[in-house]
Amino acid sequence: MDRRLPPLLVAVFINIAGFSLILPLLPFYGQVFNAGPFEIALLFAAYSFGNVFGEIHWGRQSDVWGRRKVLAVTTFFAALSYVAFAYAPTLWAAIGVRVVSGFFSGTLSVAQGFIADVSPPERRAKTMGYFGAAFSLGFVFGPAIGGIFAGEEIAPESFRLPIFMAGGLSLLASLWCVAALRDAVPPKGKGARLPAYSEAFRFVRDQPLLLRLFVISFFGIAMFASMEAIYGLWSEENFGWSANDLGFAFLAIGAGGLFAQLLLIGPLAARYGEARVIVMGLVLLAASMLLQPLIRMPVSGVALMGLLMVGHSLAFPSAGALLSRNIPPDRQGGTMGLLMASNAVGRIVAPPLFGLIYAQVGHDAPWYVGAAAIGLVTLLALQAVRLSSPRPAPSSGAAANAAPPR
Repeated sequence: MDRRLPPLLVAVFINIAGFSLILPLLPFYGQVFNAGPFEIALLFAAYSFGNVFGEIHWGRQSDVWGRRKVLAVTTFFAALSYVAFAYAPTLWAAIGVRVVSGFFSGTLSVAQGFIADVSPPERRAKTMGYFGAAFSLGFVFGPAIGGIFAGEEIAPESFRLPIFMAGGLSLLASLWCVAALRDAVPPKGKGARLPAYSEAFRFVRDQPLLLRLFVISFFGIAMFASMEAIYGLWSEENFGWSANDLGFAFLAIGAGGLFAQLLLIGPLAARYGEARVIVMGLVLLAASMLLQPLIRMPVSGVALMGLLMVGHSLAFPSAGALLSRNIPPDRQGGTMGLLMASNAVGRIVAPPLFGLIYAQVGHDAPWYVGAAAIGLVTLLALQAVRLSSPRPAPSSGAAANAAPPR
């Protein structure tokens, strides 16, 4: 492992722990404002709306400023946004703050660009697995902390301490980036010409493999985020869970992702290739969604969400690794930013829609709709198996004239 990678993984862990800390609080924090399922889903989606613009902007900006500076600046302002969220006077103010928080937290493409800077293409999937493990480890600790320190009463005061803790973790991440992180590739500096936004769209559109990976990621992330958004409401109705209970349930979710990314993704990608690992992950996603309302027990409710995270943790780091291996080095920041922005659009559109399905069609309906959608996406993943190429990415000049990957 490159010695510059561990400091990044620590920064990712701290930042994700802060972000995920408030996830189990949102269904209950929304009730402070008398929000229904649709409005609570908007609280989830607002963050992703900010992510769309953040991922596109900060991914490109990191090529100019450097990854370290962008991560330090964005995590600092994300910390301030958590304080504002704790004192939001109305639901719409809370939603607005979540948009701002999402913008400054839209830096996954920056972290993935850093990984591409320090890892050769043949080790990209394993290195992305380390990134996913840091993400999942943060996802293990964050929600548990949020659930433990949340109050029982549905009132703003019950949620301020864990929200402040989330802000404190973001501030710690910012300080850590300044102190420990070092850029692997020198930034281009002010005045450097970056590819236009439209160039990234055209580059992806003209490559059949990349286009399919974008679609797979979009729908897969959208369905995962939707299940995450309705899980608190569904478990409260079926099992009588509180924010504390939900926080502990998220331990299993994060543990499933950690297990997949530390122990499964590297060996599986080495043996079968990233494209086939994507198919495996999608199958697990669909199965976990389909079984959740059929079994309907507290133990299975936790175990199947853990399985959902295993599928997610196999499919989408593998998609990112395969995508990265087919992108020229000088297009990494912009294209990965476009991917993260596309995923964020899915997290915007789908959770409110599934909130409406939950409220209007039936409380079990989102699980079945999600499983069906993932089943269709799996067909695209099978095409990606055929299209995937072991060749390293060409230079940007050659990429413009190259045939699509086969």
